[in-house]
Amino acid sequence: MINRIRDIRREKKLTLADVAERCEPPTTAQTIGRLETGMRNLSLVWMNRIAAALEVEPELLLRSEADEVVHVIARLTETGAEPLTAPRDAILPSALGGEEPLLVLAVETSAGEYRAGDQIWMRQYTQEDYPRLINRDVLAPRPGGRFAFGRMIDRDEQRVALLPPGPGTRQVVIENAPWIAAAEMLVRKL
Repeated sequence: MINRIRDIRREKKLTLADVAERCEPPTTAQTIGRLETGMRNLSLVWMNRIAAALEVEPELLLRSEADEVVHVIARLTETGAEPLTAPRDAILPSALGGEEPLLVLAVETSAGEYRAGDQIWMRQYTQEDYPRLINRDVLAPRPGGRFAFGRMIDRDEQRVALLPPGPGTRQVVIENAPWIAAAEMLVRKL
């Protein structure tokens, strides 16, 4: 088995020291480095500690050699496309997210920055998370099995206000939304 600790750590823009500090109990950056490179065996205990520190499921840390792997081979910078010093596993952002459920909103008609055919992958949150969703695109349930989609522009204890995408739209106010799904990833065919 090959571990993906380094790839996941880099995707989350964390240093070895960051991961070591997030471990429970904390460890050293050198230990995390040895586990990443295979110089030290990745036991089940270490796998669970590191997965918790990276906020991913433990099984995401491993892949078999038989798995088909998509690699990140270059990056686009202000000077153009540059090769990476070494290819790394491409890991879907949805796999790197939290434990909240994922939902998908299919775009059938272009609106604002969204085009027909897009898929907006969203993560579902409960009311205690609403304050951190301000100024993000969200989907909220409405009475009668309907939904509202737009930028969350306001919230209080009982209601949220959304501004739908596109020019000339009016805000939508939703009372007592039991959950809201925030946009996390846009999938667009080229």
